Amino acid sequence: MTSCAQAIQNWEAKTGQKAVKAKEIKLCAQQPPLSKMDKTFANLQECETLSLSTNAIDRIGSLAGMSKLKILSLGRNNIKKIEKLEEVSSTLEQLWISYNQVSSLDGVACCTNLTTLFMSNNQIKSFSDLDALATLDNLKEVLFIGNPMYDESADKDEARLRVLARLPQLMKIDGHLIKPSDIEAMKQFIDE
Repeated sequence: MTSCAQAIQNWEAKTGQKAVKAKEIKLCAQQPPLSKMDKTFANLQECETLSLSTNAIDRIGSLAGMSKLKILSLGRNNIKKIEKLEEVSSTLEQLWISYNQVSSLDGVACCTNLTTLFMSNNQIKSFSDLDALATLDNLKEVLFIGNPMYDESADKDEARLRVLARLPQLMKIDGHLIKPSDIEAMKQFIDE
């Protein structure tokens, strides 16, 4: 497995940039893959976008020191739990964590400026789990398709209405803009 320090060193050699000054760092599909996030990222104080997709990371590591992080991309890993986002909770605007094994939305609510949550193809089992996101007033776009909770619905349109009933601040669900007719139709699912 590649260490974070080695991956950053390789990235610097490839891009000719210094990681400590970079606004965007992509360490996707490392060969061999990254298996964990370590304290190496604390040095990335200017980083606004950190992409670690398509690796073998099994847990979110410390993001302390990344005081400007806005976009964290962790899709296509082995993550089971959303955790350790407190250090970036005031700056993080987008969390991309599709194609993992996450079964709970606990750990997201601290991210008060989150606007976008891409969580397709995980293990969220019930629409009631979305209640953990209800306090996120800035959350405008979500992607939940491919989670077991959608099996409870007759079709994808009904599933989107159930999401909207729990998170009425949303403007886009699963790639579809919310229309006035959606707002009217979702009322049947409000008290579920």
